[in-house]
Amino acid sequence: MPPTTPTLTTPAPPTPRPISALPLDFDACYRAVSGRDSRWDGRFYLGVTSTGIYCRPSCPARKPLPENCRFFPSAAACVAAGFRACKRCRPEAVPGTRDWDARGDLVGRAVRRIRGGAIDAIGVAGLARELAVSERHLRRMLVDEVGAGPLQLARTRRAHAARALIDETDLPLADIAFAAGFGSVRQFGEVMREEFGAVPSQLARRTGASVAGPSSDERPALALRLRTRAPYDAAGLRASLVAHAIPGRDIIHPDGTTEHALDVPGGTAVVRVHWPELPPAAALPEARGTTIAIPVSLALPRLSDAMPAIEIVRRMLDLDADPAQIAEALGADARLAPLLAARPGLRLPAARSSAETALGTVLGQQVSLAAARTLQGRLAARFGRPLTGVAEAPGFHGALDVAAIAAESVSSLRETLGLTNSRAATLQTLAAALSSGLDLGSGADRDRARRELAALRGIGPWSVEMIAMRALGDPDAYPAGDLILRRALGDPAPRAAERIAEPWRPYRGYATQHLWADFLAASARKDFP
Repeated sequence: MPPTTPTLTTPAPPTPRPISALPLDFDACYRAVSGRDSRWDGRFYLGVTSTGIYCRPSCPARKPLPENCRFFPSAAACVAAGFRACKRCRPEAVPGTRDWDARGDLVGRAVRRIRGGAIDAIGVAGLARELAVSERHLRRMLVDEVGAGPLQLARTRRAHAARALIDETDLPLADIAFAAGFGSVRQFGEVMREEFGAVPSQLARRTGASVAGPSSDERPALALRLRTRAPYDAAGLRASLVAHAIPGRDIIHPDGTTEHALDVPGGTAVVRVHWPELPPAAALPEARGTTIAIPVSLALPRLSDAMPAIEIVRRMLDLDADPAQIAEALGADARLAPLLAARPGLRLPAARSSAETALGTVLGQQVSLAAARTLQGRLAARFGRPLTGVAEAPGFHGALDVAAIAAESVSSLRETLGLTNSRAATLQTLAAALSSGLDLGSGADRDRARRELAALRGIGPWSVEMIAMRALGDPDAYPAGDLILRRALGDPAPRAAERIAEPWRPYRGYATQHLWADFLAASARKDFP
């Protein structure tokens, strides 16, 4: 369902709900700006015609007159209209929004693909072909709803990434240009001047920026602090990652940090999440309305892999979620209200690799989490792509070679991985579909993907919805037949579980994560004490 715009008659600031699409309600937006309501930051932007700058709604500057205000659904739309970012409130530092993840239409899919770097990888023409529309139609649809075309959305994405790297690293500006996806230093300077009203060398760099550069094996290393909205239940998210950790792809350290392999164009990157550095107050309801920084370290095959790696990490850690919006949608339910109160800011982690998650879901059918991890570890060890040089991450397996899995015989898969004959056949069938073009990425047509998955022998409703939740990134995915979920609901039949969850749309995935949370925490403590 497309994001809706609130129409309010009371003078109070509006309650957050999806708004990130045109047309925007001027009065509702102006009231939010008048109250400097930080809950709206990142979900619409204010352009001030008298100054030529754009701001977040909570900007502390003096409130402009209504006749000097224009409201936009995205930062890219502001820049396309001739505005530059405010130096005081730094709107480019605001976390993103998952409003577009709740949409399965053309615009939602396009925004997700652009956010994932599609323009850098395949260009506008390639994206239009993927979406089965003309370039002209794609641009018209994006301008009508987002306020900017695909190229502008991609330029703004690169500029914001570059600004973060300028802030947090001591990388030379030329290296930042290529790490952020710019084709040349000249293009970097032109876009930064357009976005921020200054060339890169004029932008202030924070003192004490993290050291970034090649490590001993010549793999570039970056230390970053990724922004997200508070509250953020770091313990709950970590428990989920730990409970699903794959041998050879994830490492759980005794000091509380975790490391995860990331499949990027240059090979295998590794992210280390420094969970102990997050303050406990970040998970408290009192933190609502603020942003916090998640400290991570990245080891990359090459600097140009920085943007793809950061995007994967943001999905894995669900850093663009809006906990206030989710709490409003789910908090009225008697079953969920105490769970939200106990774990405010619980996130819904997405897949780092759609193929790995889909194949892992098959391996996890009707077995325990521990057994599923073991099977996935065997799969990664046997079918991870062999890498050398800087593309290799020591101690980690590479991305799965899906074509090799599809080419393997059912009997060989059964013996190598320790599977039943039927499970090995399903694994091979799914691998063959993936290698033949089954799209399970964040920008896929979700309805079509569900249909194609359901048509495969051995893939039932539970598997379809688990893949939709993790790989497709659908916040409304709901595995009604899941055993742990049904136990948490009082053990209803799957159809009854579907009826119970109907009021939770479009965030049934988050509701499911809350209902799983205690089980995942117990599993993490048991298997990784």
